[in-house]
Amino acid sequence: MKVLVTGGAGFIGSAVVRKLVLQGLAEVVTVDALTYAGNLASLAPVMEDRRHRFVQADIRDGEAMASLLETEAPDAVMHLAAESHVDRSIDGPAAFIDTNIVGTYTLLEAVRGYWSGLPVSRKEAFRFHHVSTDEVYGSLGPTGAFKETTAYAPNSPYSASKAASDHLVRAWHHTYGVPVVTTNCSNNYGPYQFPEKLIPLMILNGLEEKPLPVYGAGANIRDWLHVEDHADALWLVLTRGTPGQVYNIGGDAERRNIDVVHLICDLLDETVPAVKPRRELIAFVTDRPGHDARYAMDISRIAAELDWRPSHSFESGLRQTLDWYLANRSWWEAIRSGQYRGDRLGLGANGVSSASAGVP
Repeated sequence: MKVLVTGGAGFIGSAVVRKLVLQGLAEVVTVDALTYAGNLASLAPVMEDRRHRFVQADIRDGEAMASLLETEAPDAVMHLAAESHVDRSIDGPAAFIDTNIVGTYTLLEAVRGYWSGLPVSRKEAFRFHHVSTDEVYGSLGPTGAFKETTAYAPNSPYSASKAASDHLVRAWHHTYGVPVVTTNCSNNYGPYQFPEKLIPLMILNGLEEKPLPVYGAGANIRDWLHVEDHADALWLVLTRGTPGQVYNIGGDAERRNIDVVHLICDLLDETVPAVKPRRELIAFVTDRPGHDARYAMDISRIAAELDWRPSHSFESGLRQTLDWYLANRSWWEAIRSGQYRGDRLGLGANGVSSASAGVP
């Protein structure tokens, strides 16, 4: 089986590529435009593997996508290429509209043309897997969980752009018959995550004994999903999911942001003792505009249909993640020294810059 993975040099995409190649599940063609969050170092374990090929290309380039599909002749496309950080979408929404909406449309059209020309047997077996987010559903109250039937209510430019791309994928299935599956996941964490996101940012700032900025009172709740569990689920959906179906993927690990930060502080103090407890580095900062209060995922569909549940507990997964960042300084030091230094994002065009780093 050959799979084309868009956004394969990103955090979740590279986890998928490493899984498929290293476990011998598929031959993989990785496609990535290598914007700020794309990192070839995340693909280092597979770059020399004969079952893997990397192509630098942009999903917004329809001719390039059509040519690549014809040349590589994949059996499936896993679409993970996206602008994905809420704070960046507040500061610059245009890139999110362009990549997540226009880019998905362009890719869908290239896929539709390629799929339409396949022999019947390959046409029936082909899948387009669209990877999305729980943020399209909006914000939850203190109880309940998002189901696949929950009405969309996106509250940020990022989530609105992903919601639009979800609708395009649904429409290309119902209108043109393209065999699609869609997944909506909760917050991912794990090795190789770009350090603007909450968990790696807290780990690295804590390691360097810098301030640990927390939005508001840190009361916002997220469901945390280890990226390797997510990659396992994505493969199951691709190979066993029902065309036209949507599957929610969550880690069954709801935590308040402040509790996540406290746990990271305690793990760092235990592993790399400092002069003073890391909890004393916590600095509460002005909240993000429109910050959703709580996300939680009902994963009963994927559990019942595909027999999937997360294998990592949050505590064990976080410890593994911390150990990875401690053991892979060269990976993140290259980013911290140039591409991203931990500056505050998401204040909007009229916001005032802060020396504190932003927390997703």
